Amino acid sequence: MHVGMAAVFQNTGRALSDHQVYLNELALADMAEPLGFESIWSVEHHFTDYTMCPDVLQFLSYVAGRTRHVRLGSMVVVLPWHDPMRVAEQVSMLDHLSGGRMILGLGRGAGKVEFDGFRLDMGDSREMFVEYGEALLRGLETGVMEYAGKHYRQPPTAIRPAPFKSFRGRTYAAAVSPESARIMARLGVGLLIIPQKPWREVEKELGEYNQLFREINGCDAPQPISAGWIFVDESAERAREMALRYIGGYYRTVLDHYQFGGAHMKNQRGYEYYAKMNEKLAVYGDQKAIEFFADLQVYGTPEQVYDKVMTIHRQTNNAAFVGVFSYAGMPHEEAARNMRLFARTVMPELQKFDAGRAIGQAPALRDLRFAVAAE
Repeated sequence: MHVGMAAVFQNTGRALSDHQVYLNELALADMAEPLGFESIWSVEHHFTDYTMCPDVLQFLSYVAGRTRHVRLGSMVVVLPWHDPMRVAEQVSMLDHLSGGRMILGLGRGAGKVEFDGFRLDMGDSREMFVEYGEALLRGLETGVMEYAGKHYRQPPTAIRPAPFKSFRGRTYAAAVSPESARIMARLGVGLLIIPQKPWREVEKELGEYNQLFREINGCDAPQPISAGWIFVDESAERAREMALRYIGGYYRTVLDHYQFGGAHMKNQRGYEYYAKMNEKLAVYGDQKAIEFFADLQVYGTPEQVYDKVMTIHRQTNNAAFVGVFSYAGMPHEEAARNMRLFARTVMPELQKFDAGRAIGQAPALRDLRFAVAAE
């Protein structure tokens, strides 16, 4: 199994300066390759303490220059917030700088504060994402950006530096709603799974996605990549205590950032699935949601953590697992200990396991359209 790590740059509670948060997260990223992690990821967010990586491709370019072998993953580039032509140039440039090490992750976003900050209508995000994604992925395959749609029009323009290898087989996207999973199957994209709903729902939606993907594309879907928040400790009691404190604390920041319980989510066009989350929050309350999220994640002794990751594999057939080790104001020393212990005791056993097709190995496709997705 491919094992990666993600740096998310949270400044929960503003206990530190933003600069110190960056120093700490960059130190963890520097640890990744020497410890044996196979990829380094980050996420795109704007305007709040939730996560502070507004340009994930810039961060990955920095990482590319400090590493030799690790893959570089975007989790995710939120397409409606960008000019697709500029994204195509940045992605191609990063792939050249890194020798083709990029794993391209895409999404459409769900944070009202971010759409408002960019003066965009959330209700248009799904249509924008599909158009931008089609243009981007086709451009990265052909070397020319060209599109005529409702939201995006681009006369034929060359991408320079020209893409030098295909992104088929190394393009994924986050999907929360079943509707988005179906869009991905129709468009031929791999899934990036962020645990936040019952695994039985994830398994059901994966089954539907895999069947539809096969019907449309004439081949099996790429195996998913699964991410998870990790806390590993030699003591099971301490691991659970810290998981509830920090993983639970992380989900508190999710609720604050996305405002899932806000009135705007009840009737937001294109986010109907989130309206159901709004209803559940009203019934069960934030604390139950926080405890539920924490229990979806990966915490415990090294043996328990290994077993949980393997359980996720049995449920999803993921080819890769990406861990988040620092979040919700966790002290840097604790995060580094967390990451080192995982790398020493859990990761070697995961990497021995044959999880299937390697990331970047494109399936033999009959007529695969260019891979895009919507969150």
